[in-house]
Amino acid sequence: MSTTELDYWIVLFFALGAVSLYYARLQPFPEFGNRFGWCSIALSLIFLISRNAPRDTAILAPTVTAAVFGGLAVMYGVRHMVVTQQDVLVAPFGGILLCIGTVTLMADSWDEMNTTYHLISFVTVSVVIMLEIYLAFRGLVVGIQGITWSKSGLRQVSRGLLLGPRGAISHFERSWDMDDQWLNAMSHAALALIHKHLGDELAEKEHIEELQAIGGWGAVDKNWIQTIEGELGKLRIPKGIEEE
Repeated sequence: MSTTELDYWIVLFFALGAVSLYYARLQPFPEFGNRFGWCSIALSLIFLISRNAPRDTAILAPTVTAAVFGGLAVMYGVRHMVVTQQDVLVAPFGGILLCIGTVTLMADSWDEMNTTYHLISFVTVSVVIMLEIYLAFRGLVVGIQGITWSKSGLRQVSRGLLLGPRGAISHFERSWDMDDQWLNAMSHAALALIHKHLGDELAEKEHIEELQAIGGWGAVDKNWIQTIEGELGKLRIPKGIEEE
């Protein structure tokens, strides 16, 4: 593989890793994007080292790596996008590598294929591209669901992180859902309890009024209330602005 072609792969892996690390900071569960980002940057550094090695890098090494790593990232990301609903970055970013790796593999061997393999390759590439379009729309356009912010808000309460941009209050304030009023009730209940714990009576009253408008405390699962109260009860001194 020529040095110029390898440079393109190095830039691609590094760029995807850097963008993933940046946007992971804006996610309720940043650890998933961080893992993908650091793995992608690590691969770019490996290819950067191999660029200056005495022996040339195998022509298919970065291409196969992109396809395999991207495919694994898509499977990992789809699970957390659909099942756990904790991440929307890994699947579409992994899909970019999967698309580029797959298309490059097909293009490199196109002249050696017969008509049947041309058709199979075309169908394969079309499916992969349509998959990436769906992942990009589902992850980057639709974005994070309210329930995900609610889950992360509960985690921040258990960590004792209540204030600041990464605090529980900030997370619960992003967990609204116009279609699921039960989720809004849970968020208002959690915010009322947190502000009560912090001694902010005005904010507590505001969220109680919002809660009353959608069913009151009776609309909230008692286990949820007990969980929030239990986690707050473990905190002796409310923590301020802290980063993860």
